[in-house]
Formats: sequence, structure tokens, C-alpha cells
Amino acid sequence: MRLGGPVFFKNHDAESWAEAVKVEGYRAALCPVNYEDGEETINAYKRSAIKNDIVIAEVGAWSNPISPDDEMRRSAIEHCKRQLELAEMLEAKCCVNIAGSRGEQWDGPHVDNFSDDTFTLIVDTVREIIDAVQPKHTFYTLEMMPWVYPDSSDTYLALIKAIERDAFAVHYDPVNIITSPRNYYNNKNMIRDFFKKLSPYIKNCHAKDINLLGKLTVHLEEVIPGKGLLHYQTLLTELNKLDKDTPLIIEHLSTEAEYREAANYIRSVANTMNIDL
Repeated sequence: MRLGGPVFFKNHDAESWAEAVKVEGYRAALCPVNYEDGEETINAYKRSAIKNDIVIAEVGAWSNPISPDDEMRRSAIEHCKRQLELAEMLEAKCCVNIAGSRGEQWDGPHVDNFSDDTFTLIVDTVREIIDAVQPKHTFYTLEMMPWVYPDSSDTYLALIKAIERDAFAVHYDPVNIITSPRNYYNNKNMIRDFFKKLSPYIKNCHAKDINLLGKLTVHLEEVIPGKGLLHYQTLLTELNKLDKDTPLIIEHLSTEAEYREAANYIRSVANTMNIDL
């Protein structure tokens, strides 16, 4: 697998980006451009990634393609198509979005998010996005969320079977589906179950951590890797069985120092297991 994460650099050009990735010791990275940047710029970053042996892990398509607002929904679907085209141009591991939400908050909970109609809407929406682009070198994926499909290994598998598109694959974020004390303490088996059911489809993974607080009713908070209870030994063991270029991307931290702390922790676990990142 390849460890990666956001990088901080002043000169926004392809070579400066690649140098910043290498300085952090990463071999994978987030997409540094979007579809509006133009073909010349996009190709410059692609060449720089190839030259420096950097895998572009994901192209974000963050938006709400199942919004109840018709204009917002249409705009989001178009954005997803363009970002999937960008992922195809870059030959990124995946283009990723969440399924969205039936509420006003694009990534928030809503009473209708787990309805059968919403499941069908997600299926139809993903098909529309994939069919418009028909990618051959990348995949469209959905990041799991606690309050919309896919929210478990079983619902992700159900979506794969329903969508029936070879270009639909899996983006794995174990922290996002730890939603109770039971699977918080049992996350080792939750991770194993996910890989048992979905390992052939996994294209990318996020690296975070999680803590359970002693406040009613249930309070879970995201923390820097190594500061929580996510069983990284199990996660790295399972990821190491996949394609050797599968990315593991650190996210949601604020500073270079925090990202380096997270990377050092993950590397320390990997080193004890003789796993190459």
C-alpha cells in the first residue's frame, strides 16, 4: 500500500507539488487540481506524478447529487461527471463523493436518508454519472457515512449489486461507520468483516482515528491516528493483502505537524509488522 495525505506548498505548480509529496515521504496523494484548471495544467500534474512515482489516490467530487432541491441536484450530478472525467484523465485510483443527503445539509442526517426510495435514487444517480463518462482507468466510489447509504459492509455490497456497473467500486473509511460503543470496541472484527466481503472492490482508504467519550447518550469524536482505538494493526494487515498501490490517505487534520504525527504513528505500526508504506 501507499501512504499519503494533503501537502502544504507555496508555489502552485506540478513540480512543487511533487516535491512537497516526496518531502513528507508519501507515495500517494490527493488530486491537486480540478476539472476547471484546464487540460494543460491537468496533464502537467499527471506527468509529474508519473515521473515521481506518485499515485493520485482520489479526485473529490464533494456535492449532494441526491439533494431535494432540483437545481442543486442537477448541478451536483454535473460536478460529479466532470470530476470523474478528471479522475479518468489522471488515471487516479478513484473519484469519490458521498451519496449525499435528502436534507438541507449536503452531508448531514435526514429522516428519508435510509428509505427504500433514497436507496433507489442513489442507484440511479450513480448509474447516470458512470454512464455519462464510461471510465476505463478509474472508478466512481462512495465514501461511507453514518447517516446515509452505504453505512456498512452489507449496504455497500447491496449498492454494488444494485448499481451493476464495473466502474463502481469501494472507498473505505472505517471511522465513518463506527457509530456505537459495540462496534467501537469491536472494530477489529468490523474491519475484517468489511474486507472479507468487499476487498475485490476497494480502491482507496482513509486514515483517521476515533475516541468514545463517557457522556450520555453516545459521543464519538474523530482524533489523530494513534490517539484513538481504531485497530491499525488489523487495518494495515488487511490493506496489505490488496493491490500494492492501494492508497491509505490521512485526512481531516489542521497542520503539517498533525499530519506528520499521524504519518509517524502509522509508519511505526507498519514497521513493527514489516509492512512497506
